Amino acid sequence: MPKDKEQEGRRVTFEHSLPVQLMGIDGTWRRSCKLKDVSDAGATLQIETSIEGLSLIEFFLVLSSTGLAYRRCQLDGVNGDELRVSFIRQKNKKAPKASS
Repeated sequence: MPKDKEQEGRRVTFEHSLPVQLMGIDGTWRRSCKLKDVSDAGATLQIETSIEGLSLIEFFLVLSSTGLAYRRCQLDGVNGDELRVSFIRQKNKKAPKASS
C-alpha cells in the first residue's frame, strides 16, 4: 500500500467535533472552526465564519487555547462549510558542522 494511502487509512473521526482555530502565518487573522477528523497527513475542518479574502495558501491550525499546540497547513479543498487541509512537514535540517 502506498504511504499516502496508508496514512489516510489511520484517520480519526471525532463523534463531537473539537473547537480549534485557523490563524494566518503572520498572526493578523484568526477564525474559529471545528476539527471533524484528522490523520498524519491532514484534517477536515468545519468553518463557522466566512474565509473569503483570507490567504489560505499556508496557515496555522491552532489546536489549544494557549496556542502551544499547532500545525502548519495548506488548503487542499473546500466543500461548502468544510475545508480539507494537509499538514506541511518541515524538512530535516542538517546539523551544523563543528569548527576545527
